Order: sequence, then C-alpha cells, then structure tokens
Amino acid sequence: MSNEMETAGTPLAERMRPKTLEDMMGQEHLLSPGSFLAKTIGSGRIFSVVFWGPPGSGKTTLARLMGKDTDYPFRAFSAVTSGIKELRQILSEAREEKTRSNKPTVLFVDEIHRFNKAQQDAFLPHVESGLIILIGATTQNPSFEVIPPLLSRARVIVLHPLGKDDLKSLLLRAISDKEQGLGILDIEITPEAIDHIVELSQGDARVALNNLESAVYFTIDEQSDTPIRLGLKTIEKALNRKALPYDKDGEQHYDIISAFHKSLRGSDTQASVYWLYRMLMAGEDPLFICRRMIRFASEDVGLADPNALPIALAAFDAWQKVGPPEAELALAEAAVYLASAPKSNALYLSEKAAKGEIKKSGPQPVPLHIRNAPTQMMMKLGYSRGYIYPHNYPGAWVDQEYLPNEIKNHIFYRPTQRGFEQEIRKRMERLYRAKHRKKGNKQKEGSDPKQ
Repeated sequence: MSNEMETAGTPLAERMRPKTLEDMMGQEHLLSPGSFLAKTIGSGRIFSVVFWGPPGSGKTTLARLMGKDTDYPFRAFSAVTSGIKELRQILSEAREEKTRSNKPTVLFVDEIHRFNKAQQDAFLPHVESGLIILIGATTQNPSFEVIPPLLSRARVIVLHPLGKDDLKSLLLRAISDKEQGLGILDIEITPEAIDHIVELSQGDARVALNNLESAVYFTIDEQSDTPIRLGLKTIEKALNRKALPYDKDGEQHYDIISAFHKSLRGSDTQASVYWLYRMLMAGEDPLFICRRMIRFASEDVGLADPNALPIALAAFDAWQKVGPPEAELALAEAAVYLASAPKSNALYLSEKAAKGEIKKSGPQPVPLHIRNAPTQMMMKLGYSRGYIYPHNYPGAWVDQEYLPNEIKNHIFYRPTQRGFEQEIRKRMERLYRAKHRKKGNKQKEGSDPKQ
C-alpha cells in the first residue's frame, strides 16, 4: 500500500508541526490565553530568548512561530551543521536588511549549547546593537551551557515535557488528519496501543509521532487488508524496546548520578538499585558509576565498614575483566552493599579539617625526632634524635609526639560510634587517656575525640 505522504518523504512529526499557537500541545504555563508569551508573539514585539526544554517539547516550533508572526526577516541556524562562516554570511545579510528597512533579523539558533564560548561570544555585539534578535533552543541547562553575557541579554523560557493527555490528543489528531497526518489511511487503534506509544515517548512529541508512523507502516507491510488495526501487541512488535532518554553530557546525567549517590547515602537499597539500572540501561559508562561508588565508599561509609572500599574496587575490576551483561550484577552487589552499610563521613571531615589547618597555619616543620636521617650530617643536626621505636613497648605504643609543635593538640579524625568505627574510637580513647594520664595537659576546647 502506498500513499501521497509516503512518496513525499516528509516525516509525520514534521508534517504535524503546529502552524499556529492554537495548534500547540502542552505548555499551558506559557501559551494560555492572555499569557505573557502569547501576547508577545501575537503583538509581533519579540525579544531575544533562550528556550530550554527536553526534546520534542516544542522549542523549534515556538521559535518559528515567533519569527512567523513578525514582519522581521527570519533565519534558522543549527549549531550542529553550521559554524562561524555561515554566521558571518547571515550577519552580512542582516546588515543589508537593516540598512534597507531598519528591521532586525530574527536569528534562530538550534542547539545553541553546542557552540563553545568563543562562538557564542560572536553573537554578543550584534544582539547588543539590535542587528539580530536571537532565539536559542537548548536541551541543556543554559546556566551551564550558555555564556553569562549572552544570558543577561536574553530571557530564558522553560518548556516542560508534554503530558500524557496532550500526547494522546496529538496522536489521535495525526491519525485523523487527512491533509498532514495519516487520515487518508483507514486506521483503527486501541486505547491500550495509544497508551503504550505515549509511555514510550517519555513526553517527547517527536518520538510519539515517529513511533506511530513506524508502527503504521510496519503493520501495512504485515497485513494486506484494511482497516489497519493497531493493538497493543502490534505496537510492541513494531517498536520493540525503546532506549531510555539519557544525555551522558547533559543535566540528566548529573541528576541521575546525584539521585544514585543520595540514595546510597540515605541507605535506600531499592532506590539505589533503580537508579543504577536507569544509568546502565541508558548507556552510561559503567566505569564512571564504579568510580563514583569507590568515592562513596570512602566518603560516606569510610571505616564504619572497611569492606566497603574493597567491594567497590572489586566491582570496578569485575567490569573490566568480565564486562556486560554479567558484570552488571557485580555493580548491583556493590550498590546494595554500600547502601546497606553503616555510614560515616568522618574521613571526609578529617580531610577538610586537615586541609583547612594546612592552609591556615602553613607548612609546619617536621619535628626533629621523626625526621629521616640517612647521613651523618643529618644525625649531627639532630635528625631522628630521641625517636622511640613503638614496637619495643607493650601494645606497640609509646607516648611520643608526631605532630608539629604548633598544632600538636589538634584532632582531625573523629570516628563515629557506628560500625567498625566504634572499635577505632575505643582504641583512640584508650590511647588518649594513656597519653594524658601523667601529663595532666588539657587539649584545646573541642579537641577531645569524645566530642
């Protein structure tokens, strides 16, 4: 079976792109009657703006509608396929237009986050002078990906993923639309099939329409009669499994690894397993996940469970030696162990305390009695003189100072009373009492390890 749309070769998602604001699905917070953006577009008095939202939320469509509803010249420009050379040509034409009609050129830059700082800098003087009105579109957080001078001259407008009801309406419109959609075909689709396409789309209108189109033409090839019947099993067969949306260089990458780390810290084994497999199924680098678990083992578990670090390291080693899919279980084993382990950030706090003291007091001299003395000259200078060998004493311990005199009473590591750190704490307290029993010296306020 063939039809006019198939020979035209234009994807359904492009054919169904809204031609007016009224055709837009979702984004009610921006486009409801009387809203600021709707009034702005309707009046033709537009401004530089960066549309920030997930794929398929309508960024490009809104940009085109902003340009269409003004009498300014409109140019589209992709950061993926174009560069500075093309930008210079557009700016040259914009100057000619400005001279001829005194009108600015509306320049739409898709995926503006793909431009580096120097390339983004090239827009600045022309936005400032009014030569161009810049409309950028990005899936990434503009505060990270767009240079501050450009952000200060443009308004950031946030778009949301389309809701399920919006996607259902869009799909049904595409099925019934005889001019731009699939209406010239005789299609019957069940509610369950619609729901499945919606679930797979993850709020992305483009994905929803592409999946619908793929399912329709798959079914046309499979059956010769009409109507074209699309049920749940047909959709599942046609589309198989959709890869989870995940940008390994974008905000979602950091959001999900943050959710994973915080779930481990919060001792939520169920959430830890969920976020782990969200990353693995979306194609995240497993060794990146392993490195984060290794860091977590020291930062958030520490000596409360000395086995945490070896288990995290073993997961890293297992992935390198075994690989997918078998080694995924090694990562899950490590994640569950870390989540269920007793927690302590005492090592992390000791790191901060030690670094802070070093920055504050500077490089203090090493006490003479614990310096290395490999030569006669160093020995004559007093290096290593008075050092007492601990193993010659009961318990392999002797009262002896190891810190520089300026900070000799400081305490950096304060073990908790959780897990194995309870034993470490008891030993430190015994040594503390033994050290100060005869001296009668008091440490600085707040330096007692019991505190």
